[in-house]
Amino acid sequence: MAHGPDITLRYFAWVREKAGRAEERVTLPAGIETVADVLIWLGTRGPEFEDAFRKPGLIRTAIDQRHVKPDTAIAGAREIAFFPPVTGG
Repeated sequence: MAHGPDITLRYFAWVREKAGRAEERVTLPAGIETVADVLIWLGTRGPEFEDAFRKPGLIRTAIDQRHVKPDTAIAGAREIAFFPPVTGG
């Protein structure tokens, strides 16, 4: 079975709290090509990830410290970070 790239995933704020970790190094499954694909895959990794990624539209993402949209390709990425939207007030 083919696998995708090894990549560092970082989790911040309530995403980190629900996932139960701040970061990890993973090998992405074959076929994961965009940020949206990663978000969907993360939601299948167990109850804590299912809870953290239940509403992937709420999660903001950065690739190599650059904010990106869900349809952004992850090819060549070294790090993907996930965090909730910043609220002002």
